[in-house]
Amino acid sequence: MGAFILRRLLLTVPVLLGVATLVFSLIHLVPGDPVQAMLGEGAAPAEVAQLRARLGLDRPLHVQYEAFLGGLIQGDLGTSLRTNEPVTRAVAERLPATAELAVASMLVAVLVAIPLGVIAAAWRGTGVDYTATTLALLGISIPNFWLGPLLAIVFAVQLGWLPVSGRGGLAHLILPAITLGAPLAAVLARMTRASVLEELREIYVLAARAKGVSRTRAVLHHAFRNSLIPIVTIFGLQFGAVLTGAVITETIFAWPGVGRLLIQSIEFRDYPLVQGCILLIAFTYVAANLLTDLAYGLLDPRIRYD
Repeated sequence: MGAFILRRLLLTVPVLLGVATLVFSLIHLVPGDPVQAMLGEGAAPAEVAQLRARLGLDRPLHVQYEAFLGGLIQGDLGTSLRTNEPVTRAVAERLPATAELAVASMLVAVLVAIPLGVIAAAWRGTGVDYTATTLALLGISIPNFWLGPLLAIVFAVQLGWLPVSGRGGLAHLILPAITLGAPLAAVLARMTRASVLEELREIYVLAARAKGVSRTRAVLHHAFRNSLIPIVTIFGLQFGAVLTGAVITETIFAWPGVGRLLIQSIEFRDYPLVQGCILLIAFTYVAANLLTDLAYGLLDPRIRYD
């Protein structure tokens, strides 16, 4: 197990290096000058040149890249061009809000998807199954950039039940969590249904039913437990994808997380901050995949990490 974890951690190094290189290259190809955005269109050329030299943006691109990699190795992601704040601190301050939203959205997805998928599989071909499948299809088809404003208009503006933006108590979390969790619930419900259906066709389930085991016990105790590996796989992959979806959701609801920070950094051409946010998302995705692989051994003792 230890060798497996070490090997996977070593494999993350070239992945993160590739992400860092790609982000560094693309962000410098985006049209716009961060110095001009900071000083305004009416700034004198001498002021622009002075600030560009102070920020190190007048150096050749390969020199900037070497400095970026050197700082990355030391755990230094640089300094924000806009606020002059260390990138590590700026991202760390926004991380709890994003983690809160991610956990809440995954909780919404699990509480909706698992029961829906199991019930649809147990009552295959009935109206319950068709209803669950239709709801899952709607969840996949509706993008969160449309669902979020719709929920805000209905429950915040018209009904006045929930706040429309910001981070505060539980009421502020409900709409963003549903917006981000609904598409994930749809994917997870479809996978749960397919996985449980496959297990229900196995001989051991039919044998259990022949011995007098109730339908509910056969579905939950036998079929569902043995169908968890593909479900956990989708769950792990979707948890990594939550952060990418949070970029849009946090912007819609003015949620003060890493996703909204990323959008603001792109608008101001804040290269170090954009790189820091994307590297965090990439690392989280890799970590989620590693934890998913480790969970396989707990769910199925036959799996060994040799």
